[in-house]
Amino acid sequence: MDIKARVQQQFGKNAEKYVSSPIHAKGKDLAQMVEISNAEPQDRLLDIATGGGHTANVFSPLVKEVTALDLTSEILEAAKRFIEGNGYHNVSFVKGDAEKLPFPEESFEVVTCRIAPHHFPDLQSFISESYRVLSQGGKLLIVDNTAPENKEYDEFYNDIEKRRDHSHYRAWKKSEWITFLEEAGFRIEQINVFKKTFTFDSWCERMEMKKEEKDQLIKKMIDSPSHVKKYFSIMEKDGKVQEFSGEAILIKAVK
Repeated sequence: MDIKARVQQQFGKNAEKYVSSPIHAKGKDLAQMVEISNAEPQDRLLDIATGGGHTANVFSPLVKEVTALDLTSEILEAAKRFIEGNGYHNVSFVKGDAEKLPFPEESFEVVTCRIAPHHFPDLQSFISESYRVLSQGGKLLIVDNTAPENKEYDEFYNDIEKRRDHSHYRAWKKSEWITFLEEAGFRIEQINVFKKTFTFDSWCERMEMKKEEKDQLIKKMIDSPSHVKKYFSIMEKDGKVQEFSGEAILIKAVK
């Protein structure tokens, strides 16, 4: 099964969990995203890989119209119920691929993508497509988990993510994001880096991990070298992982 089919399978069966997930619904990054967007009432906004619809939801009262795009029909249906249930009716829902956007050039003043690019097998196509559909001076706002620059820590983090979520492709390093964005023609205006704490059981539960796979992941994390456990703040108790920390990035890039 290719990565996109895995994304559709994984998110399709867990659609409602992404609407209710605290990390997705209430992360401080969402408020920061709004704050640095300088969104205007006349703006047209595209939310790529909308997931549970939280980004589209929070921006909908601030802009003229929102287009929420996702690869998975079930996710779009759940996002529609969530957003319209909040009384917002200026959001349209489109099934589509982040790497082949079904829109003409310069269709939007703002493009957002939150906690999703680690699922994209061709990140550079997503970035170039975002550039294409933005108007001149338009803004791309990205939030995603990042991998450390250190090779050992990079491999460890991406490995545990793939063990937990088979639709995970790669958490990219900060240096990779900067390179890809500037190569596509964007000017990076702001970067915020912040720590992200994962509660282990709920992190696994969203993916409905099989017990055997979860036990193997626990063993992998508990048996990891002490410097790795220190870096990721892996907390364990009675042979179980309680929580660990990673890092995420918020980027504002301008066309």
